[in-house]
Amino acid sequence: MKTIRYVFWAIVGLCLILIGLANRDAVTVRAMPTPVADLLGLSPDIQLPLFIVIFLGVGAGLLIGFLWEWVREHRIRAESRVKSRELDALRREVKKLRGEAVGAKSSDDVLALLENAS
Repeated sequence: MKTIRYVFWAIVGLCLILIGLANRDAVTVRAMPTPVADLLGLSPDIQLPLFIVIFLGVGAGLLIGFLWEWVREHRIRAESRVKSRELDALRREVKKLRGEAVGAKSSDDVLALLENAS
């Protein structure tokens, strides 16, 4: 399984290198349209290789997707915490009740030992 994982990541790395080599031309990345930039008097333009723009776009998309899922699953995590607390409380209560039941049946030592073992 480890070999398959290494092969997979090697193929992914090779694809990324090929994309980078095929898209080395510089492109202008503008933060706002030209008419708005002329109106405001500032033009935040950057010259970057196309593969960097592609990788930054994919990275930003992944980050937004992960954040969206984390926020969406908040309710599920909160319910899980509540259920976990309830389960712990019930386990403590069962343990306490078993201890009381064993104390009440102290006349039969064999039964008390069997109930403590389970």
